[in-house]
Amino acid sequence: MQRQGEGGGSAVIRVRAAGGLLLVAHLALVAWITLRPLDVPWVSPANLHPFAGIRADLALGPALAARRIGAGLGLLAPLGVLLPMAGGRLSASPLGSLVRTVAAGALLSLGIELLQTGVPGQVVDIDSLLLNTVGVALAHAAVVPAARAGLRRRAESRRRAALPREDTAQGRTPTIPRVGIAP
Repeated sequence: MQRQGEGGGSAVIRVRAAGGLLLVAHLALVAWITLRPLDVPWVSPANLHPFAGIRADLALGPALAARRIGAGLGLLAPLGVLLPMAGGRLSASPLGSLVRTVAAGALLSLGIELLQTGVPGQVVDIDSLLLNTVGVALAHAAVVPAARAGLRRRAESRRRAALPREDTAQGRTPTIPRVGIAP
């Protein structure tokens, strides 16, 4: 367990609790969006060729491509912030945190894609796995390092404010000059 100092304990608990609650809510929404059966007359085959779906989206025009690619990037992007928030660590390595978060996002996206194989109307798409993972990485890189730095600055300023200050009303402490030792 990581120690956060004397004054920051309740704040860390609140951040972790809020992160965990928001994480559960987001995952419930993602499960509802991606794993509910769809009543469709036909289903396209699974896309197992990387970037084939993205190229097809780009061929449809810039507006529709931006909407489809943006939806793929945005579906799991909040995990890039919510996973470190639920972890609650302020002093984590930025690269280590990014790697852990992206790996968790990729595994979650892979799990969703594998679960979609048994859901009527849902199709496995390797491009959604790639876009979801990139979305998690972008959200993490854009928000988490700056937020952690701000929280560390705030905790440090609170820690400094809690330290007793030296009383300067009496002036400087006198010092005794060095006296040489006789031979």
